[in-house]
This record gives sequence, structure tokens and C-alpha cells, in this order.
Amino acid sequence: MFMPRALKIKRPGQGPGQVLNKKSRTVEEESDQSSSGTPVQKEESREDKEPQNETIQADGHSPLTESVVCEHGRMTSSDDEEEEEPVKSFKKNQRWPEPGEPVCVMCGRYGEYICDSTDNDVCSLECKANHLVQMGIGTGVEVFHGKDIHTDERTPQPSAVRTDGIGAGEACYSYKEDPFISGLTEEQVERIKQELGIETQGKDVRRPIIEFEHCGFPSTLNGNLKKAGYEAPTPVQMQMVPIGLTGRDVIASADTGSGKTVAFLLPVVVRTLEKPAYSVSSPVALILTPTRELAIQIERQAKELVMGLPNMRTALLVGGMPLPPQLHRLKSSIKIVIATPGRLIDILKQKALQLGSVKVDTMLKMGFQQQVLEVLEQVPKEHQTLLASATIPAGTEELAARFVHEPVRIAIGERNQPCANVRQILLWVEEPSKKKKLFEILNDSKLYQPPVVVFVDCKLGADLLCEAVAKVTGLTTVAIHSDKNQWERNRILRGLLDGDFEVVISTGVLGRGLDLVNVRLVVNFDMPNTMDEYVHQVGRAGRLGHRGTAITFLNNNNKRLFLQVVNRVKPTGSILPPQLLNSPHLHEQQRRERQKAKMGPDDTLVTKNNLLDIIKKHDRHKK
Repeated sequence: MFMPRALKIKRPGQGPGQVLNKKSRTVEEESDQSSSGTPVQKEESREDKEPQNETIQADGHSPLTESVVCEHGRMTSSDDEEEEEPVKSFKKNQRWPEPGEPVCVMCGRYGEYICDSTDNDVCSLECKANHLVQMGIGTGVEVFHGKDIHTDERTPQPSAVRTDGIGAGEACYSYKEDPFISGLTEEQVERIKQELGIETQGKDVRRPIIEFEHCGFPSTLNGNLKKAGYEAPTPVQMQMVPIGLTGRDVIASADTGSGKTVAFLLPVVVRTLEKPAYSVSSPVALILTPTRELAIQIERQAKELVMGLPNMRTALLVGGMPLPPQLHRLKSSIKIVIATPGRLIDILKQKALQLGSVKVDTMLKMGFQQQVLEVLEQVPKEHQTLLASATIPAGTEELAARFVHEPVRIAIGERNQPCANVRQILLWVEEPSKKKKLFEILNDSKLYQPPVVVFVDCKLGADLLCEAVAKVTGLTTVAIHSDKNQWERNRILRGLLDGDFEVVISTGVLGRGLDLVNVRLVVNFDMPNTMDEYVHQVGRAGRLGHRGTAITFLNNNNKRLFLQVVNRVKPTGSILPPQLLNSPHLHEQQRRERQKAKMGPDDTLVTKNNLLDIIKKHDRHKK
């Protein structure tokens, strides 16, 4: 079920759901062979060397023998009684952690053990039972009776015992097109894609699935999908999952809240299930995200999908959290790493992680292009790349093209457009009147739907506006930005999801990828600097198919974006303020746009930015 970190046990193969747990602080022991001739392996310190993962077979039979190395004392024969410290039954018997040590997910004490069903740190049988109940896995009573309550439904074949630690029956998966999908005519497939708004580009594009059952996933993974509430695939999942399962590179663009995370996580999980962890600190899959909060959310979703799958461990590497526990986590055989680029680069420089075995990498948004380049230099050329985002600007796609091989491009709906489920309202509000207008919205019974997320452009502005809203309206208000420590940011995010706060004032930290499923109203107090950021922030109000409203304050401070605002928002049917439509800045931008469209391919529009370059080029031609 689980075991202390100071004890290394190679368990018999009891089924694909039985997961070997990571260990630490074992010392190298000399072992005497027993009279029965059972071979015994030496183990080295967890900090110095990776635990051996090879299967030991006795007398040529397939069941695995059990080898135990204790922290003190010598190995005896299998008939002798092995000395080991009893597992602590109650949390009150466990000590508090030292800096850098694992922490129990339930009570915060020293996480001496690892729950085999969830891959989370726990301190005692009591906390494991409570954790399993919290996760909806049994009643917790089985823990005290020594039962493994979360094993795979499939019965392993004794002759199929593998030496790479992968459960029989689960690792031999390969995607095959379901007969129902194969039986559809080309006209029917095109009709389905047209109805769902799916556009694809590339060679030999796989047909979309209609149900998750069409993928033929292992039973444990299918069960995890249902437990997590994924009953039917969304359009981006229908198309991206079968393509990703075949190992193709993918560049996907879809609305905010359309299910992109699961669309790339399913291929990642299946690919990592097929591949053994080559060594300690050498993952099979790498997921890069732009924000810590998004990384935390993705790891939580990944854990939901891999629960009960053999040897599937994840590591979360993000800044703002203590580094030692993350380094400690990497000392086990990690399969999937979810990271922000800054913290990942710091760990790579310490040589605590090697990316030479990565077979799949996913990049949710490459707004951190230089850091992504630095990371991908350490990834083998032979790997699969999945890029998914609500907005993929031309520059990002050009950069992505350097790392992908014959990718399939997927577009769901209109590319780089705001989510269709969000009603967009643009208001012309001068700077001195912004607070008053916000208070009016929060007092309007037709518009106000708590919790409300208000986006601002700076950290000081978030704190000041938070104080003003709380004072004037009396609503439970909190501010979140990058100056707050990660523990505080996590607390605010949990409170937002639980409905503890009525108004959350945020900088861009909540603007990307987060499933704020209970948020129905977003206010852009400050117009974002780019339309891509606008699309992401507006999308927080329309998650998972729900309807929402986004209100944006606009004035001449945002004149640089006037043309882009009109081009992207007007097609949605939203009413634009007359001050915007009659603005001389907009008219000038439209005139330049028309002039640029009339110019030939060799003509160049002269601007302040390129004037000197044009003069230098002209001088070279004269010479």
C-alpha cells in the first residue's frame, strides 16, 4: 500500500495497479545469499544512485521475489523475520518536517510515506485513509486492514511480467482507429468537422473521434476520465487526441475553456505509460506553461488521469515555492514534469534533471520564447511536440516551426478570436471615472454575478483598487499578483474557486488557462497591452461551455489597439462605443491599413521605426 522512505521493497507483481513507491535515504548494505539461493541485490543511497528497477525471478518462475534492504542491519534469508520500523498508524505519532522534507498532503506533518493510489505524500495510515476518502477512492477502512483498494480492473497475465516496471496489459496500448470511425465515409467525416468547426492542415490527418471509448484506452484510464467528469470529448479533444496518440506533432488553436489541457494530456499519459522511466531525474514528458497557477492546475488534472496507473509519477517545478522539496521529488523515477521555464532552467543548471530521455514536450503558450529555446536545446531531436493555445500569433508559430516535424495544424472556430460563449461589452471610460463605473457595475443586480474577476495592469493598482472596492461596496475583496508569495496566491485561487471571495482584483496571473468555472463576470479595468492578452482574459468568463460576460474599459490611452479591437470584436456582434468608432486615431490606422493593402509585395510602408533602415538600404543601392 505504501512504505517508509527508509525501506526499499521489491513487491510481487500483483497487477498493473500496484505501484512501486519512491524511496530515500537508504544506505548501501551487503547481502548474504539465503540457503534457498534467492538472489539479493545491493542498494545504494537514494541521494547517490537510482534504485534498481530490474525484476528478479526465482527458480525461473514469473512471480517476483521480495527483496528488502533495511536502513540498519544486514539482509537475512527469506525465512528469517525482517526487521523494519512499523508504519505509523496515527498522525499524532509523526513529527513535523524539516526544511526541504516532503509534507503530508492532509495535515502538514513529515510525509514519510507515499500513497500508492495517488502518488501523494502522507504521514500515517490515518492520513492515507482520509486522503483516499477525500479523493473518492473507497471508505478508508481498507487501509488499516492492509488491502490494496485501488488496483486496475484488468487481470495481469503471469507470463507477461515485464522488467521495466510497467504493468502487464496497460503498457501494450497502441491507438487503432475504431471500426465505427473507419466505417464513416469521407463526406460524413467532413460534415462532422464542418458542424464542429474543426479545420486541419497536414498530411495523413487522423479522423476525429466521437467518444473517448473510440480511443480504446486502458480500463483504468477510462475510469479516471469518467471520475474526473469527462463524459464526452470537446471538438479540440476529438481531433487532437487521435493525432497525438499516433506520435504526430500538433499545433492547435481553440477557444479559451475548450478543453485543450485534456486534449494534450491524454497523448502525454499514454506515451509515458508506454515508456519506462530511464533513470532517476530523467522524465519521459515535459510540459511548459507560462504561469505557476496554470502549472499547478495541469498537474492536478494529470494526477486525476494517472491515478492507479503503474509507475506514473509527476513533478511540479515552479518558482515561488521552496526548491528542496522539488529536488527531492526528482530523486524518484518521474515520468511527467510540469514546469515554468524559469524554475526549470535553474534546476537544469544544477544538473538535478536531465531531459535527454524526453519523448513528448508540450508548450501551452510561448510568450517566453528565449527561455523555451534554452530548455529545448537539451531535449533530443527525436521527440513529439504538442503546442496548444487560444492565441498563436504569427511570430510564435514561426518559432514553433523550428521544433516540429510535419505538424498537423488544428483550428477550432475562428483563430485568435474571443470565446463565442462570452458576451463582450466595451465601454468608453476616462481614467478618472473608472472606479466610479466599476462600483456601478458591482451594484447593478443585472450585471453583478459573484465572484467577479477584475483585471488591472499593475501590482500597485491591484492593491489600491482592492482597498477601494472593499471600502465602498463592502464586498469580500482580495488582490492577487506576482509580488504575493505562492502560498498566498494558491490560497486566493482556492478561495475564488470555493466562492470565498466576491471580487478578486488581479494582474495577468489569472489571465491564462485557468478553469475559473464559477466566474461569470470579468471586468478589464485596464485594457490589456495586446489583443492576445485580451482574448485570454475575456475567456475567464466562459469556461467549459458556460455563458459569461466581459466588460472592458477603453479610452485614448489604448489608441494603439483601436484597429485591432474593431477587427476582432466587431465580427462578434458586440456594440462598440461611438467614441471609438469616431476616433481620429482609428481612422488613421484604417487609412494606413488600406494603403498597405494596395502596395505591391516589394513596397514598404515608411514609418518612424523603419525610416533609418530604408535610408541605409537606399544608400547601398546607389553605390
